[in-house]
Amino acid sequence: MATDTTLLSMEHISKRFPGVQALDDVTFEVAPGEVHALVGENGAGKSTLMKILTGALAKDSGTVRWLGALAEINSPGQALALGISMIHQELALIPSLDVGQNIFLGREPTRGGLGVIAWDALYRAAGAQLARVGLAIDARKRVAELSLAQRQMVEIAKALSFESRLIVMDEPTSSLTEREVETLFALSRSLKAQGVSIVFISHRLEEVFQVADRVTVLRDGRHIGTAPIGQLNVPAVVRMMVGRELGEVSAGAPPTDGRVVLEVRGLSRGRVLRDVVLKLHQGEILGMFGLVGSGRTDLARALFGVDPIDQGEVWIEGRKVAIDSPQRAIAFGLGFVPEDRKTQGLFLNMAVDQNVTITALGGLERLGFIDFGRMRQLAQSYVERLDIRTPGLGQQVRNLSGGNQQKIVIAKWLTLHPKVLILDEATHGIDVGAKAEIHELMRALARDGVAILMISSELPEILAVSDRIVVMREGRVVGEFSRAEASQDQIMFYATGGADVHQATA
Repeated sequence: MATDTTLLSMEHISKRFPGVQALDDVTFEVAPGEVHALVGENGAGKSTLMKILTGALAKDSGTVRWLGALAEINSPGQALALGISMIHQELALIPSLDVGQNIFLGREPTRGGLGVIAWDALYRAAGAQLARVGLAIDARKRVAELSLAQRQMVEIAKALSFESRLIVMDEPTSSLTEREVETLFALSRSLKAQGVSIVFISHRLEEVFQVADRVTVLRDGRHIGTAPIGQLNVPAVVRMMVGRELGEVSAGAPPTDGRVVLEVRGLSRGRVLRDVVLKLHQGEILGMFGLVGSGRTDLARALFGVDPIDQGEVWIEGRKVAIDSPQRAIAFGLGFVPEDRKTQGLFLNMAVDQNVTITALGGLERLGFIDFGRMRQLAQSYVERLDIRTPGLGQQVRNLSGGNQQKIVIAKWLTLHPKVLILDEATHGIDVGAKAEIHELMRALARDGVAILMISSELPEILAVSDRIVVMREGRVVGEFSRAEASQDQIMFYATGGADVHQATA
């Protein structure tokens, strides 16, 4: 129940979509000047609850109170008028416009009664909002020229320009560097001091414990619990999120037969890849770590034939091959789960069965026509094998949680029984439960003899899952470790160039 110290109170909120109860009697409160973390697995109901708060969705039942008074929020405009803003994971700025135009789009100050935009006043006002978030850039600079972190700050400045008292941040750190995350957290503390409240949605629990005052956990559309951050720890939050203990996935014994499935010799491409040397064994999970711009994704794209190489050789099972297209890569037994599943790995408007079997359609033909019965049978087998949670095979993939979407991308390649599976940030943006399931799947695939190249920017994941670890920096492989000898400090030492400095001064 709302109190005099409550800014927002959402009470007994329920929402149902066809085939799924998205929210079931959920209560959620935010105090003035509070950072309140909202966590849960993908599909727990976090986004649905926030869309109801910001007027993008209508609730089926329940009440919303703002400053103690009942509020019916039927549109994002009404939410903004009250002082509620949401910054989405996919930022909503217009790159071709400048910063000031983005901040005051549709609300430009005018001169006199002629409707002429008062540009000087607009840029002064924009500059004041940028100063409020500590962003020292010219308000006349085009958004296309800004870094991701700067764009995020502009989004926050835009939210503050509406005199927002509550800002919802949905996965705000997902595309930021460590230094940019620190800047965002400093801004969050500054906003708290100004009396602004923040709802912080994140899958990165270590960040939740750095920034939040309280945590609310949702699971399967239900409110599981709310507690001050000081009364919780990461294992406790994980148990609340998934409803069970998550065992650690330990790497298995490295392959003993020594059979090399994939070998890269001196691969180079422009300035992004330089003389890369790499070996991957059957049944091995080779973890690849590197900071932004290290060349990890560039290597994956080159190996899969998406980008051309300038020089070097690729060998598959002892045979030199030329991979100049994804089709050739597939023919040689390679599969590739890209970093951005939504734009590169899925057909979001198509059904689950169509996405799972899209790579295997050639084997599902009969007399020149697709055998839809066999297609659905194949899709169902992988839905069961990977425990993909969906109301049915005909469900559009866009309606599934991020973890289930990622399982579909992996299933798509498993239908071809690949020799090598390249996973680029396979657990990025998914909840801890789905992440654990994908780790278990990777280990099962390795036991079946699949060679896995796992690219990840999360060091705990690299250390927990990999049999062997390579580190990339500036387009080169600069370090290699067995799992037993690897440590977080060592890996970061090589990834940040510490080894180069040590050798230069030795």
